[in-house]
Amino acid sequence: MPSFTVELPNLLQAGPILEVGIAVPSIVEESLRKAGQSIPMPIKTIAMIDPGATVTVFREDMVQQLNLRPVGTTLINTPSSTNVQCYEYFVRLLFPNNVIVETLGISVSLQGQHITCLVGRDILQHGVFIYTGYHNSFTLCF
Repeated sequence: MPSFTVELPNLLQAGPILEVGIAVPSIVEESLRKAGQSIPMPIKTIAMIDPGATVTVFREDMVQQLNLRPVGTTLINTPSSTNVQCYEYFVRLLFPNNVIVETLGISVSLQGQHITCLVGRDILQHGVFIYTGYHNSFTLCF
């Protein structure tokens, strides 16, 4: 079972954060390769594992950087708003230890945050998330 563990100096303050890559989905990469077109490089980003998030969320500016096309829309609720309409995009997340997960995520502004991505339950449903507070570490297994 592929897995990775991250230790942080202060897990309580920072939260379960890690660097991940966000890339175009494999089907888009394959299509671009066959057409002889350039493939956007994955974007390195700081993500937080968030069991409170239903879906994976990434910052809006990544859509243009990866040349993503929306595949739908959805309504979300935030701590301060309800029924916020967001575009949905297929993306590939590149975790440590070559753990790769493709998902349908949404883009939002994430202004004023120390992160640029939330890893939600759409990804966590496929694995085991272990938060070891007394050790300032967390593990994600798939």
